[in-house]
This record gives sequence, C-alpha cells and structure tokens, in this order.
Amino acid sequence: MEKVRISKLMSERGLCSRREADSYIERGWVRVDGEVVSELGAKAFPNQVITLERAARAQQTARVTILINKPIGYVSGQAEDGYTPAVALVEARNHWAGDRSPLRFDRSQLRGLAVAGRLDIDSQGLLVLTQDGRVARQLIGEESEVDKEYLVRVQGNLNDRGLALLNHGLSLDGRALRPAQVSWQNEDQLRFVLREGKKRQIRRMCELVGLRVVGLKRVRIGRVNLADLPQGQWRYLREDERF
Repeated sequence: MEKVRISKLMSERGLCSRREADSYIERGWVRVDGEVVSELGAKAFPNQVITLERAARAQQTARVTILINKPIGYVSGQAEDGYTPAVALVEARNHWAGDRSPLRFDRSQLRGLAVAGRLDIDSQGLLVLTQDGRVARQLIGEESEVDKEYLVRVQGNLNDRGLALLNHGLSLDGRALRPAQVSWQNEDQLRFVLREGKKRQIRRMCELVGLRVVGLKRVRIGRVNLADLPQGQWRYLREDERF
C-alpha cells in the first residue's frame, strides 16, 4: 500500500478542499492517527485516521454558502467582456427579506466566494456561491452525484426518438453523456435533470435533436430548491439544508 498526500486524502474524504487542507496542515490543525501533522506535502496511508482540530472545524462553520436567483445578463464567474459577475448582486440591498437564516451580511463573506456550478449568461435561476470547499467539491467534483433540475423552453419539433436520445445516447466533445431525465413539462417546455455540467450542455443537447432553446432556468440543486427566491436576490444556505 502506497502513501498518498494527506491533502488529497482529506479532499477525497470530503473533509475540505486540498487548498484548505494545506492551510490547516500549516497551522497544525490536522492529526493523523492522533499525531499532529504540520509539514506541507506530508503523506499518509489511505487506511489511517485523519481528524481536524476544533479550530479548523470552527473556521469551516463560519464559512457561508449563498444562493442567488441569477437573472439573464450576468456571468457566473469573473467579469468578462463588460458583463457583470453574479457576485455583484451579493450586497445588503439584494438580501431577500424572506431569508430565515440568522446570519447577517458582512463584506468579509465575499472573500473567497467561489461559484459551484455555473449558469451561462443567457440562463437564469439557482446559482450557488460558497466559501466552503466541501460544498464546492460536493456539487462540482468529479464524483458528484448531486442532480440539478432545469426548466427549458424550446422551439422545434421533438419526436419520441429525439426525446429518448435526450435521456440517454448523446455525446459531446467526443464523450458519451451520463443518463439524464428529460420529459415534457408542458407543450413548449422540457424538464431536465442532470448529474453533470458540461459547458452549455443543455443547449447543445437540444441542438443535436433539432431544438432551439429560448429559455433556461435552474430550479433545483440536490435537495435545495429555488422556490420563491425573487430574481436578482440572494439568501444564505441554512444550517438545516443539505444539497
């Protein structure tokens, strides 16, 4: 059995991200089989017990995850081509009055806030920004099993064969897509449930079966729903909520 970098093991076990693991190791907040580890790049066997000190757990608890109802016209990540990033919406005046979280907005909550699952500029709906590497890995990691639900307004004709292909059988960028759940929501709107998120995936899937997407809205990620969060506003992920 070979030793593996402790930061990699911690990430794989969902304890934190690799970057966070390195930070915790530097501060002496990580133990392997009860012994403090403080050397960056240190390795351990995969069967060894890794624990976090209370200070690391307290820091994780203090990290926020924010849900935005992203409008069309905002980019998910960094500002580009003059377009505004969705994080610009995270300010006190856009905080939803119906938020039941006890947290109050502080500008320190913007530090290190990362997008966990992008929405393109022409799409709207539920967007997650988080300071917590565990949340990011759960939503966008290679092994993520968290599904995402979209309502997609389309134009064009779709026969039974095309619908079957949307569910399973299409490829993008030379790789077969994972099975999806696609069904009619009403006469011009499809409901997609996916467990992967390739760039502009739904639009490209629809093009392959002769459809044009004219509206796309993400309404759910795992067990967290967009629900009645108004467009352009945001709220905190509550302690009792899990993706």
